[in-house]
Amino acid sequence: MEDAYLEYTDETSDDMPGHDSLCREYLRAFMHENALNPIVFPALRRFETETVAMAADMLHGDGNVVGSLTSGGTESILMAIKTYRDRARDLFPHIKSPEMVAPITIHPAFEKAAHYFDVKMIHVPLDSDFKPNMEKYRQAITPQTILLLGSAPQYCHGVVDPIEAIGKLAEERGIPFHVDACFGGFMLPWVEKLGYPVPKFDFRVPAVSSISADVHKYGYGLKGASLVLYRTADIRKYQLFTYSEWPGGLFGSPGMTGTRPGNRTPFWK
Repeated sequence: MEDAYLEYTDETSDDMPGHDSLCREYLRAFMHENALNPIVFPALRRFETETVAMAADMLHGDGNVVGSLTSGGTESILMAIKTYRDRARDLFPHIKSPEMVAPITIHPAFEKAAHYFDVKMIHVPLDSDFKPNMEKYRQAITPQTILLLGSAPQYCHGVVDPIEAIGKLAEERGIPFHVDACFGGFMLPWVEKLGYPVPKFDFRVPAVSSISADVHKYGYGLKGASLVLYRTADIRKYQLFTYSEWPGGLFGSPGMTGTRPGNRTPFWK
């Protein structure tokens, strides 16, 4: 119990004095900056772009992968669902009641996104190994399905969903596939580098079209910071909001929030 207490208090901050001092220096420099305007604050835009590129490389993406920094895993998930809903509205206007399919262990943030964006969540039950029953997953896909979901790992049991198997379903049906790696995105690649067996969960799986990964967990970023990554800009374009009728000029925003605090990228080093 004492070890657990020390691990989650400032009493262990001396374990990484260089990291902590760098974070404090960064915060002092950028605490009042707003990444919403990349023209006024080009350094923040550079930090974000390079962070996205480094994370994409870590997750075996190519030079076409794009993405955004968000305020946390929930915003990354919200933006992913908003993206695929708007994509379906544009490419498949005949779908009037969009659905997405996920194991019952999918993070509740997806339920929030389903509620916010009027996309029906279809749950798939688990087998005894805490992984979704793939036959029932297949049966859950309908002509209204606009997105398949999986976790790497899921929070309930720490089990990585069968991403490659779900990816095969996505390829067969031509449906986008989002992997929620908010917990494992900055941890599983390094576990694999240490020599432990880790199932493929990232852009190595051809059907994976996007990934959410929290930097404020194992990426050593400050709360709150997360990434949502897309395989191509053709997908990411549906995330963006722009408005050109405002007398104050063109307004554009990549996420749910307006102001984008500059404290999201002290892990950029």
